[in-house]
Amino acid sequence: MTDRGSSTRSVPPVQHPEQLFIGGEWVRPSSDDHFDVIDSNDEELYYRVAAAGSADMARAVDSARGAFDSGPWPQLDHAERAGHLRAMADELRARSPQLADLWPRESGILSRLARGSGVTGGAILDGYADLAESFIWEERVPTTNGEPFGMLIREPVGVVGAIVPWNGPLSLALYKLAPALLAGCTVVLKASPEAPGALYIIAEAAEAAGLPPGVLNVLTAGREVSAELVADRRVDKISFTGSTEAGRRIASALGERIGRYTLELGGKSAAVILSDADLVAAAESIAGSSCILTGQVCASLTRLIISRDRHDDFVSILADAMSRNRVGHAFDPRSDMGPLASADQRDRVERLIARAIAEGAPPVLGGRRPPDQERGYFLEPTLFDHVDNQSTLARTEVFGPVLAVVPARDDDHAVALANESIYGLNASVFTADASRAQSVARRLRSGTVGHNGSRVDYGIGFGGFKQSGVGREGGVQGLAPYLETKTLILREAPSAESPTSQPTTR
Repeated sequence: MTDRGSSTRSVPPVQHPEQLFIGGEWVRPSSDDHFDVIDSNDEELYYRVAAAGSADMARAVDSARGAFDSGPWPQLDHAERAGHLRAMADELRARSPQLADLWPRESGILSRLARGSGVTGGAILDGYADLAESFIWEERVPTTNGEPFGMLIREPVGVVGAIVPWNGPLSLALYKLAPALLAGCTVVLKASPEAPGALYIIAEAAEAAGLPPGVLNVLTAGREVSAELVADRRVDKISFTGSTEAGRRIASALGERIGRYTLELGGKSAAVILSDADLVAAAESIAGSSCILTGQVCASLTRLIISRDRHDDFVSILADAMSRNRVGHAFDPRSDMGPLASADQRDRVERLIARAIAEGAPPVLGGRRPPDQERGYFLEPTLFDHVDNQSTLARTEVFGPVLAVVPARDDDHAVALANESIYGLNASVFTADASRAQSVARRLRSGTVGHNGSRVDYGIGFGGFKQSGVGREGGVQGLAPYLETKTLILREAPSAESPTSQPTTR
């Protein structure tokens, strides 16, 4: 019998679930409101977390504003801030067991994939700490107006509101937090009610690492209080990961006050399967990646475009590969795919499946709740074929284990269909020829394009074209949005110039 662990616990998985982290301290919220965090594997109560109200959000923003305007953090040199990041990284690694328990229960990822999340999180912090020495923070530049001295200085944008979704909260939070802190910003980090635990662990790590008061503030809030963070004029920038619908609202609100923003939004990512592609290898790759986080991944390849003459063979091979994916408890080592994160999320996916069926496209495989899973938010891997590229299924981000195969006339038509979307987050080209993959990739309107599989790399940079977002996260590309560039022009060179950093090679 597999030991699946205890879902309902007498000891919560975080140290201060009934409090908020504001001003460097764990404080009581303004009310007794709370969110129930449910174990997605068995629908049992996992723990409860404090729900921040309007007064709590205002207090967190006030703390971050004071720490930026009057505190030491923006005045520290980059190496000093990097030291704090490294200390936080060590603290996160020490909390790997808690993080490995949280993610499968809150979001449904397989336990074996969650075990290294603390190490991965620490590496994100360390990677940005490395940039303290290699990034060019300021540089002397030639002037074009005849003045004797010109300089570009890259300074922190200010107070950052970071809003993180429930599917991959640890890494998504750190790809906002690490560059913001290195730049010298202060942060209000807002957790989702479905999966707040990882952000509480980040707060614990920051406290243990001695981060100055107010530099990081962490709370969990619903939609209305989150909107107050976006609207607050004391917040200089919002960094948001979530749906395109929510991203539109955030961009509109910030446009009213010319606030800065980075938006990492939805996708309906296309796999373009060319005429020379190995169908078995393509099917195995796509079937495997579709199980990751039960398809609750914005970059998941869910729109599979292939010529009509190979369509039926590919569907048959893919259906066979997907049918071998075992759905089960996230802590069961035999499972290939865990549950969806919540009842609401499963309901949404089921509604979209029903809509696809109503539009005349019955699934080739799946579409139901597994009969052997009586509790938990489980859903079978689902495959639709002969999908019209203009249909609801082809145009809507499902955020679940649902794939749509779209027939094309030929390879050129497949590329055109791939681009025929409001989204442009991720894509892949399946072909035996790397040069051909590169050529087709340049024709795809997508922030990332992989070869023979999903090849996302946050270390280089990640983000979307079109309505898949604004800006990039990860690597040097993800640091730039947290900086403002100041041009300094002097009538003569100063007596002592600040040292400039060497350019990065990353």
